Amino acid sequence: MASFLLCTTPRSGSTLLCSLLTAAGLGRPDSFLMPDPAPEWRRRWGLPPGGNPADPEHAAAMLAAVRWAGRSPVKSLGRDGGAVFGMRLMADDLPRLVTLARATHPDSPGEAQAIAAALGAPVFLHLVRRDRLAQAVSLVKAGQTGLWHRAPDGTEVERLSPPAEPVYDAPAIARAKARLAVGTARWARWFRAEGVTPLVLDYEDLAADPQAALAAICARLGRPPTAPVAPEVAVLSDAVNRDWIARFRAETPGASPEAPSEPDAESEPGASAGGDEGAGEPAPGLEPDLLGARRGGDA
Repeated sequence: MASFLLCTTPRSGSTLLCSLLTAAGLGRPDSFLMPDPAPEWRRRWGLPPGGNPADPEHAAAMLAAVRWAGRSPVKSLGRDGGAVFGMRLMADDLPRLVTLARATHPDSPGEAQAIAAALGAPVFLHLVRRDRLAQAVSLVKAGQTGLWHRAPDGTEVERLSPPAEPVYDAPAIARAKARLAVGTARWARWFRAEGVTPLVLDYEDLAADPQAALAAICARLGRPPTAPVAPEVAVLSDAVNRDWIARFRAETPGASPEAPSEPDAESEPGASAGGDEGAGEPAPGLEPDLLGARRGGDA
């Protein structure tokens, strides 16, 4: 069975991509390893009760549930006619996956090899967002308003708190921007350390041409391009986002629309490789569930 891991950070367009992949029959990717999933999601995914991820029995049960939850419900239209497994993984969730994989495959020489043994040699997809300021604004605004996803017809798809008016908060935006940079750098460092060459996808390109992104993923999976599919979530960016971005750039020296070169993850707090127990601490002033993004997020 073909498999992939969608490696990303919050508000990167990952929910858009997950919905496209699911509609195309390429797995049912979601954030199965997010911390403390709501009971609704735990039931839907068939996850076992909480336990020690380093315990081989619990790890085996957890990975079995994840493989079932992320598998396409019907066989895909690939060359081999087989199903596809997919999972979305935020940088802060990588240590959990590594621990589960190590518990079930302790003889694997490296973290990527253990993950491959546990999940069937997945293709690694790295979804990034070039405009990190816009990504940070999206994260802060979603946290304030409670609205994380909306359908193209305007229907709310995911709301995590009662409606509230967004309020410009430059310090929160700066903290979110810095933390997102750390998450992206952690992925880059882990890929280098493990000798993994991911397929890099940009949110901006994904939003402009979803079918091209799907075609690139199919090619990496060794499958023919899928039939066109329609997005199930809409972009939430509006005049408020544009105003905050312009205001932040005007008030912040050196602010740029483009993401800066990736910082050295070794010099960033919490930017360690997968096995670091200290990884995943939120930046001051940002709620942990915003950084983990619950189930991810788009613009």
